[in-house]
Amino acid sequence: MKKLLSLFALCALVVTAGFAQPAKEEVKKAPQVAEMKPAFDKPGKVVKPVLQTLETAEEVEAVESADGPKMTFEQTTMDYGEIVQNSDPLRVFNFVNDGSEPLIIKHAKGSCGCTVPRYPKEPIMPGENAVIEVRYDTKRIGPFNKSIRLTTNVQEQPIMLYIKGKVSKAPAGLPAAPSNLNGF
Repeated sequence: MKKLLSLFALCALVVTAGFAQPAKEEVKKAPQVAEMKPAFDKPGKVVKPVLQTLETAEEVEAVESADGPKMTFEQTTMDYGEIVQNSDPLRVFNFVNDGSEPLIIKHAKGSCGCTVPRYPKEPIMPGENAVIEVRYDTKRIGPFNKSIRLTTNVQEQPIMLYIKGKVSKAPAGLPAAPSNLNGF
């Protein structure tokens, strides 16, 4: 009887050890599938789909962060160059929402009162283009380097835009053009 109980205990130990899970360090996370990509034999001719897997945490994070709104600008720094005092103060930053959800600009603020941004108040749908208008007070003579801070629903916060340039004194004898900074 003791031999029979010992045999059952041994069997139970073997079965338990077989179902035991390895330590956390030993567990390798299965690679995540990013997408099916077609393989091309000749330009335009699909041979077979290729399964692309993601092995590193960085690759997984990059694919996961692709969701949501995304604000892509043609340029984030606008150079006025050298302009004459009281010149046209308006410059435009073009952008596209190339994300997967509507983009909402909650607020835009210039680094000082001489830089006034104007932004769309309605959501920008995926694939749509829009603009941020910026007016700099061109009555001020001298070099300038200002920033515009955008608060949005994009993950990478804040989004910064920059303007720079130099305002030179208007030549004598020319009438001063009125500059209406807030007169959109």
